[in-house]
Amino acid sequence: MRALKQVALAVSLVTGVASAQAAVPEECQTVRFSDPGWTDINVTNAITTTLLEGLGYDTSIDLLSVPIGFRSLQNNDIDVFMGNWMPAQQKFADQYEGGYERIRANLEGAKFTLAVPQYVNDAGVSSFADLDKHAEKFDKRIYGIEPGAPANNLIQKMIDADDFGLGDWKLIESSEQGMLSQVNRAARRDEFVVFLAWEPHPMNLQQDLAYLSGGDEYFGPNYGGATVYTLTRNGYTETCPNVGELLENLEFTLDMESEIMGAILNGGEDADEAAQQWLKQHPGMLEEWLADVETVNGEPGLPAVKDELGL
Repeated sequence: MRALKQVALAVSLVTGVASAQAAVPEECQTVRFSDPGWTDINVTNAITTTLLEGLGYDTSIDLLSVPIGFRSLQNNDIDVFMGNWMPAQQKFADQYEGGYERIRANLEGAKFTLAVPQYVNDAGVSSFADLDKHAEKFDKRIYGIEPGAPANNLIQKMIDADDFGLGDWKLIESSEQGMLSQVNRAARRDEFVVFLAWEPHPMNLQQDLAYLSGGDEYFGPNYGGATVYTLTRNGYTETCPNVGELLENLEFTLDMESEIMGAILNGGEDADEAAQQWLKQHPGMLEEWLADVETVNGEPGLPAVKDELGL
């Protein structure tokens, strides 16, 4: 009788192992991401990979430019791209149409245009057309980021076109941190300053900013408004439905991304560390993101991730 029980136990264990292994196909057990090197996508990748690793998956992230990332989706070299900014990436979305699947919008309300401190807005500068009315206070300068950046090219194009009377203004190129240092110095002195701004970014939490209207021709409507989408390679969520369920659940906020970006850019944390700390401070988000999501072994996902995070 004991021998029969031992045989039954052995069969049960083998069956259990086989069942666990069958819960997630082998090709789904490592999830491959691309990252164009932007801090906001560092953040969303870090959040997603932290959750996946808590579920028992392996993950990898390749640093790829946007066009190479689209091509890699098409070639099945990566599985997931969390950073499809639209309409800014419309060219590549069209070029590689049919080579990827769009899962969902993971961020709404992103912005990218010129901004001023709120006290400058209160003084009457609310649009691009107001800038030249206060030219002397601004010293006829617009602060951009690193030389050669596409955003700087847009600003220079606007200056050259002289649509807003800015033909004799000057674009000041430096770096993201150099630009923000200039803005902080001006704010401490209540001086006028106009600069390139975007959200999500910790600048939106550190400064009381006002985005300028009227720049649609150069930055697009709704203050250079953008929606960020999650993409996968074709057929991925059908083959790997559990990861697909997680990707369907993942939606972020501007403040959340800005806060985690602040920990990276200002606090010196790496993206994984910053993401884990944020998740520990906001455990309620796990219930929403992990609804109907399982571990690689087919167990409930929420307790596994909480255990991995020490919650």
